[in-house]
Amino acid sequence: MHIVKTIKQLPDAEFEVMKVVWANNPPITTGIIMEQLGKEKKWKAQTINSLLLRLVKRGFLLTEKKGKERIYISLICKEDYLKFETSRFIKQYHDDSLLNLVNTLYNNKSLDEREIEELLQWVKERRG
Repeated sequence: MHIVKTIKQLPDAEFEVMKVVWANNPPITTGIIMEQLGKEKKWKAQTINSLLLRLVKRGFLLTEKKGKERIYISLICKEDYLKFETSRFIKQYHDDSLLNLVNTLYNNKSLDEREIEELLQWVKERRG
């Protein structure tokens, strides 16, 4: 099994495919992805097959032939990818500071009172 040592950022289209992979029980088939994503995005089977092939080459998916169909299994879980992306985003855009991110959200009125209360409760729980 090919395991990725370092996670790399995915282009948007490949991330859309991975979201479908993560949302379904493994293994997943091209047909399932086509059904759940192809119609919504108006992508042809060839486009989805190309995206799947790229994800295999990047080490995000493992693939094998099962009868006439090709199946895919995720090698990177959603939680690990989201941790990677969130960390990258905070480093790149907020000087590696969670406080800077929260300030940006607050100053842009992106946080409502309920969310601020939830954030305060979250902090209290973590501090014990």
